[in-house]
Amino acid sequence: MIRTHVTVSGLVQGVFYRDTCRSEAQAHGVSGWVRNRPDGTVEAVFEGPADAVDHMVQWAHRGPARAEVRSVEARQEPPQGLTGFDIRPTSAP
Repeated sequence: MIRTHVTVSGLVQGVFYRDTCRSEAQAHGVSGWVRNRPDGTVEAVFEGPADAVDHMVQWAHRGPARAEVRSVEARQEPPQGLTGFDIRPTSAP
């Protein structure tokens, strides 16, 4: 099990990024969460088997069809044993 925390910038809000991310994560057995940030980026945590998490990080570079991803910052973190995948409310500034 691994955990990767990503921040995605570009045209990633208002294009179904979060909903599509949740569907993709659930289809690949990845736990975690995704949320919009006030600065226009999207933040997500992917936790699960290494190959599935790697798939989600690669997916984050593309996003859904209407997204225009400019960059993805990814950092490894210790797994926390998350279950399920949630869309969280927008983070506070």
